[in-house]
Amino acid sequence: MGEIAIVPVATGAELDRFVRLPLRLNAGDPNYIAPLIMERVEALSPKTNPFFAHAEVQLFLAVRDGVDVGRISAQIDALAPQEPDRRTGHFGLIAAQDDPTVFAALFAAAEGWLKGRGCQRALGPMNLSVNEEVGLLVDGFETPPMVMMGHDPAYAGRQVEAQGYVKAKDVYAYGCDVTVDLPAPVLKRIRRGLPEGVRLRQLDMKRYEQDVDLLTQILNDAWAGNWGFTPTTEAETRQLAKAMRPVVDPRLSWFAEIDGEVAGFMIFLPNVNEAIADLDGKLLPFGWAKLLWRLKVRGLKTVRCPLMGVRRKFAGELRGRLLPFLLIDVAATNARKLGYQRGELSWVLEDNAPMRRIAEASGAWITKTYRLYEKAI
Repeated sequence: MGEIAIVPVATGAELDRFVRLPLRLNAGDPNYIAPLIMERVEALSPKTNPFFAHAEVQLFLAVRDGVDVGRISAQIDALAPQEPDRRTGHFGLIAAQDDPTVFAALFAAAEGWLKGRGCQRALGPMNLSVNEEVGLLVDGFETPPMVMMGHDPAYAGRQVEAQGYVKAKDVYAYGCDVTVDLPAPVLKRIRRGLPEGVRLRQLDMKRYEQDVDLLTQILNDAWAGNWGFTPTTEAETRQLAKAMRPVVDPRLSWFAEIDGEVAGFMIFLPNVNEAIADLDGKLLPFGWAKLLWRLKVRGLKTVRCPLMGVRRKFAGELRGRLLPFLLIDVAATNARKLGYQRGELSWVLEDNAPMRRIAEASGAWITKTYRLYEKAI
């Protein structure tokens, strides 16, 4: 076998190769779902992803004997938290053959790029930021991933650790059965009626952009104390609104108000991965028709909650502590009426005790574990 050449992605053709490589590497995995190629190209292009406005990014391909055998990204996010004496850069989008020489070449390239820009620590995978897909799947390979969640081969964690990386943090995906009510003690409390001053409302599609702005404000406030928190910018909010609009269902997207102020929210997104599982990332020539038919006519059976939060000013009072359960109940009840059967709350930090208590008190259980790794470089 020939030597491995590292190719920094610089052209549209190389970006296309970068995006398509995991489809070939994971072709034998029945639980791998190819993301839509069009969406992935847009997510990795400075012209269409506002993340690039506050981050430096370099993508790398590993090539051997003229064949692409691996890929990785290296990025430095100017908005990400930094320790005063240890600058951190990120790696992500790792996909490679089960070959230690390929992983070694990829990480050498990413680490060299980060070190050349003053970083002393590499952390990841982040695809591309902490507000998107994070972590490498290390448990829960038996089921397909939900929309906007990753799926990696079982050997990937071993190969990353062989490059000197150690666990920095685990994040969990919680599964739940949408066809059953919340546990009796929780249900008894929330079915007494809404506390005084509390109101629930659906996301309003007539003022969709304004509601997404509210959602982002709450998210940035509620998550500010979390490990790795990076605020979402106005441009990223607009991009989020655009990306979510085709699939968002107001019956599954709820806000909670306390004394007239928007205090919390929860969103269930239909699991589009169900609809694209057999499209191999392609929407042409017939993918659009299949996707629309499955979303609008046949219907899906699974949903994912990617976003939920309560403003910190309300989190310490009784009404604020009840909001997550009220929101879960109304969203799950509507999901059940719409024919959904299974849900996922993801992702949740391993040491986010309040969110874990809410998930587990609601009857959810851990189904997948994703690991973030770190290394001094």
